[in-house]
Amino acid sequence: MVVVHIKNNDQSQFLYETTLKTKVEDFIQAVTAIYNGRLKIDRVCCEIEELAKYGTLYPPEILGLTEEQVEELKLVDYYGDKCIPSGGFTLVKDPVGRRNGKQPKKEMQDVLTKTVKEAREMISKNLIKENKPMTLKIVQQALDLLKGAVTIVYPMKLPPHDVIRMEFENIEDLSGTQASLQVIDPVTAQVWFCGKEMYRDRKILGDYLGKIENCKVIVKLSKRGQGAPGREPVINEEERKQMMLHAYRKQEELKKLDMDNDDNYLNAAWADSGNLKRAFQGINNISWRPGK
Repeated sequence: MVVVHIKNNDQSQFLYETTLKTKVEDFIQAVTAIYNGRLKIDRVCCEIEELAKYGTLYPPEILGLTEEQVEELKLVDYYGDKCIPSGGFTLVKDPVGRRNGKQPKKEMQDVLTKTVKEAREMISKNLIKENKPMTLKIVQQALDLLKGAVTIVYPMKLPPHDVIRMEFENIEDLSGTQASLQVIDPVTAQVWFCGKEMYRDRKILGDYLGKIENCKVIVKLSKRGQGAPGREPVINEEERKQMMLHAYRKQEELKKLDMDNDDNYLNAAWADSGNLKRAFQGINNISWRPGK
């Protein structure tokens, strides 16, 4: 198996296992789906954390309005009265006014926050250090885990306008958001190896990666039009630190040599002209102790 280290903008993302016989087109589709799936999980986790603090999202017609404006326009959050968390709620006002403030009880909060932590660990970048590859199945399992936790707390489902529900149903609208800039279209996605683009019209990965099946390579994923990403450094960060440490130690040794006088060696035992005579007389290594 070929282990591919996927990067985006020089940032490590995940490991992916494949073979040299895999089609380039299939490879691009797979790694892009995993990349976008991990972004989805991160978005959902962030929203679930807010859900655990402040309850469900206000409908679009109320978002951005003050309480006075809502009363004046006689707008009502109908779903807020229907979508009540299991075990009841505590009123905690959302400081940014996005959610209705019906915070789930402590037990239900724990269900959400613990599941968020578990889901993030399933797709963590730390898995790269542990040499654990990522798959689309793992991404889906993390999403199912989050969906199950939300269902436990809100068995009647979230309001149809809540972004968490829309993410689960794959009908989210990211237009005009920062998140939309991160998502990569699988149709136009580009992958790069050693500074060269891996074109889809080539048959298999072996056309670019060589003939050695058991290897580990770095491939960079990007949007079309971003241009070729920077090449990988010749040495990694740890090797650079070791080289700097070695150079510093060498510099300190040279400083000490410069500070030494040329006749410093005269203090050494081998330079003492009377050392041989005392050795024959047997009076070497005699220490004198002052009288009491």
